[in-house]
Formats: sequence, structure tokens, C-alpha cells
Amino acid sequence: MMDRFLGPNTHEANAHNHFLENWWNWHTDHPHMDEALLSGCASYRAFERYLSGDDLYLLPRSKHDLERILRRYAHDAIHNAISQSRSPLQTGGYSRICHDAEQSIRDVLKTGTNVQLLLALHRPKSDASAINASPTSRGAIATT
Repeated sequence: MMDRFLGPNTHEANAHNHFLENWWNWHTDHPHMDEALLSGCASYRAFERYLSGDDLYLLPRSKHDLERILRRYAHDAIHNAISQSRSPLQTGGYSRICHDAEQSIRDVLKTGTNVQLLLALHRPKSDASAINASPTSRGAIATT
């Protein structure tokens, strides 16, 4: 499912793979944290976390809600990486990393029907059949 949003050849997928393959020394490869690598991985991890649905308690109802959740997930990934790193950020690096991760998220959400697919992903199936099967119901309840 992830390939639909961020394919294996995207910058985000490559950054994520770099972190996975080099988890023991990703933070010491450069004198400063690699901002592009970190922002790409944060975007990838945001979508990965949303797709899993593990800690999704309030379902998004709009593109704005969805983007807010994905941005929060990306910021969590950024904070986790910064806390584990031994390399310092350059001046203004945190803002640039957040901006680039958010831009990546917006780009994915602008593509095709991605917003509709992501919004529908964790929605419960229609409850109309359960209402119709109920012994106390007199028919389906109309919803808007």
C-alpha cells in the first residue's frame, strides 16, 4: 500500500531505507545532520504510521485533518531522530527539515485521489446491514 503514495524509488523511500540499513551510524556520516535525508524519512514514516492505524484514535474527516495528523507524525519522527543523533543541526536546520517534510506530505496529498483513499482507509464499513438485521429495527436509518 505504501508504494501507492511513496514508491520505492522516491527520495522519501530511499531516505527511509538509508536509515534502516545504517541505523548504527546514520548520525555520524556527516559533521551535521543530513536535513534532506531526515525530512524525507520523516515524511515516509508519517505515511507508514498513518497506514498502520495503530495509534489513530480520532479519524480525520477532511484533507485538513489528514494533513494535520501526517504533519504531527512527521514531527514525531523528526524529534525521535534528533534525540538519537550525535550530530548537531545547522542553524535553521530544524525549520528546514519540518518544512521539507510538510512539503513532501502536501505533494502526496495533491496527487490523484490520495486524499480520498487515505480518508477512507480506516473508516468502518457501512453499518446499514447491521441496522437492517437488527430485530428491533423498522428499516434502515437514513444518514447524511
